Amino acid sequence: MHDSTVRAHRPVAILLSTYQGAAFLREQLASLAAQTHADWVLYWRDDGSCDGSASIVAEFAQEVGAGRCRAVPGDRHVGITASFMVLLRAVPPGHVVAFADQDDVWLPDKLARGLAGIGDASSGRPALYCARQLLVDDALQTIGFSPSVRHLPHFPAALAQNLATGCTILLNPAAAALVAASRPPDDTLHDWWSYLMVGAAGGRLVADPVAVVLYRQHTQNAVGAPRSTLRRARLALRRGPDSFMRLFRHHVAALLDQPVPLPRQTLADLARIAAALDHGTPARLLALARLGRLVRRTWPETMLFRLWFLLG
Repeated sequence: MHDSTVRAHRPVAILLSTYQGAAFLREQLASLAAQTHADWVLYWRDDGSCDGSASIVAEFAQEVGAGRCRAVPGDRHVGITASFMVLLRAVPPGHVVAFADQDDVWLPDKLARGLAGIGDASSGRPALYCARQLLVDDALQTIGFSPSVRHLPHFPAALAQNLATGCTILLNPAAAALVAASRPPDDTLHDWWSYLMVGAAGGRLVADPVAVVLYRQHTQNAVGAPRSTLRRARLALRRGPDSFMRLFRHHVAALLDQPVPLPRQTLADLARIAAALDHGTPARLLALARLGRLVRRTWPETMLFRLWFLLG
C-alpha cells in the first residue's frame, strides 16, 4: 500500500466521540493535524463529559481553522456505539469515514494507507479497511504489536470474532452509508458491528499488516488489546460463555431484522444459525458442519467458540 495510489480528491470524515478523555486527548488531536493526507474534516461529539474534553476539542477547532471541525449536537451520555452512530449519520454522502479513539496517537500515514487500502472510493461495493496497532502504555512507551491479521475472514466468521479494531477502521462511502442505515443491537461495539455489516453485505474487507496507530493501553480502556493468544484465551475463559453467546444471539437477530437488504446466502446462513440456537446439540452440530466458515482466528479459539456454541 503506497501513498502514490491515492490520487483523487477524497474527503475523509474522522469521527471522534469523547467521554472523560482530557488526559490523552490533545496528543490524539495533534496526530490528526499531522496526517500526510490533509483532506479531512473532524466530526466530533462529546458524550456527557465533565472533565473538559469538549473544551479541548473546541480549542483544537480554533487552531486548525474554520471548517475543519464540526460539532455534532448532543451532550447526553448514550454510550460508545450509539454516539458513533450519531456521528456516522451526520456525515454527508460521499465521504470516506475513519473512526478515532480519544486516547490513541495516529502515525502520520494512517489515513494515506487506509485510503490506498480501500481503493476506489466511488465504488458501489462496500469496503472496510483495518490495520495492526503498536501497543503502548500511558506514556506511549512500546509494549509490543497487536497480533498480525493479513486477511479478514468473510461472513459468517465475523459473528465468531471481531478482528477489525475500531481505531484503525476506514469505511468507503458505500460502507459508511450501509452502516449508517443499519440498526445495531444495544450491546454491540461500533467496530464489530461495522465489520459484521460490511461482511454480511458481501463487501470488501482489507487488513493491513503494518501498524498505523499507537494504541494506548491503560486502566480506562473501553476494550483494550490482549497481546497474546494465551492471554486472550485466559480472559475469554474468565468471562465465560454467557456474555459472548448473548451478544452472538443479539448479532444474529439484529442482522436478520435490518432495514437494509442483505444477500440471500447471508440471510440463509443467519436463519440456519438462529434455528440451531433454538434447538439442542444435534441441530447445533449440524449447523457447525454446514457452516465451516464459522471460525475464529486460531484453532484453539475456534474450538472454544464451538464448545460455547454447543452449550450456550
